[in-house]
Amino acid sequence: MRLRLEARQQPSRTMQWASPVLAAVLAALGGGVVFAALGHNPATALATLFLQPLATLDGLAELGLKATPLLLCAIGIAVGVRANVWNIGAEGQLTLGAITGGGIALAFGGDGHWWTLPLMLLAGAAGGAFWAAIPALLRTRFNAHEILTTLMLSYVAVQLLGWLVHGPWIDPEGFNFPQTRMFADDALLPVLLEGARLHAGFLLALLAVPLAWGLLSRTATGFRLRTVGQAPAAARYAGFSADGAVWFSLVLSGALAGLAGVCEAAGPVGQLQPLMSPGYGFAAIIVAFLGRLHPVGILGSSLLMALLYLGGEQLQVTLQLPIAATGTIQGMLLFFLLATDVFIDQRLVWSPRHA
Repeated sequence: MRLRLEARQQPSRTMQWASPVLAAVLAALGGGVVFAALGHNPATALATLFLQPLATLDGLAELGLKATPLLLCAIGIAVGVRANVWNIGAEGQLTLGAITGGGIALAFGGDGHWWTLPLMLLAGAAGGAFWAAIPALLRTRFNAHEILTTLMLSYVAVQLLGWLVHGPWIDPEGFNFPQTRMFADDALLPVLLEGARLHAGFLLALLAVPLAWGLLSRTATGFRLRTVGQAPAAARYAGFSADGAVWFSLVLSGALAGLAGVCEAAGPVGQLQPLMSPGYGFAAIIVAFLGRLHPVGILGSSLLMALLYLGGEQLQVTLQLPIAATGTIQGMLLFFLLATDVFIDQRLVWSPRHA
């Protein structure tokens, strides 16, 4: 007798939602093995990673803070994947959002205008949308795949930000450090909890959840996106535009990532620096698939990924572990998710061994 994979007659709905949970458990167990190999008690290290950040109100506020850009970027990525459009460059769109929103803060902040912060948010979303529109144009006009173009433009965005903070936007009183001057109070997002860093951007991210759910499941636009992604031939027969789906999903995804970028700049950072993200745009890809491309599922997975970021910082401080240990667990999370997803369409069965 031997084990083999056999195709299911129809995908397992149970495994569709059990797979992310199983992947998270396996990633935690794999992390315990890594911690043991590094000479630390696995139980202590896992408690530091998953439990210690949640022990205080400030820790919970930090959880929401880090989940904000992950949630916004991941929702945008999920909308695109539903239409079979793969935006791998949310990191670059986040950076452009920080640049355009930060430019408004530097130009008008401190003058006491009530419209400064709303204009920053609009500019951030517009910047991210513009950066995503470039791959949309290349895809629809020249058939250049968006996986490559969105990814490569991420590095261009980071270099553009680096040039700005080293050159024309550098703080003249910053002792030549590569950063802009601090934003004025009227260019900062209001804080939700006194004494904590959680800001109003978290509410915008939460608002995106029901809006995205409504778009995908309750509107004709969402139906067109799903049809183009799942049944291109039927979409062509119905007259649905594949190019329109590419433009809509990439621009919307870029706008959400850009909004995440300006929220980072006007929130916990309060200025522009050479790097505005520790990789939120790339981690959001894992978040989107861990959340099953569903806005509510993405909310839960973004909190889990934010917990990994916070726990990784705790591991650095308390156990002197490198930040790469957290990246290893993130990688295992994606690996185990892909592995367990096999059982959505396949199942293990015993079969007689043939001579």
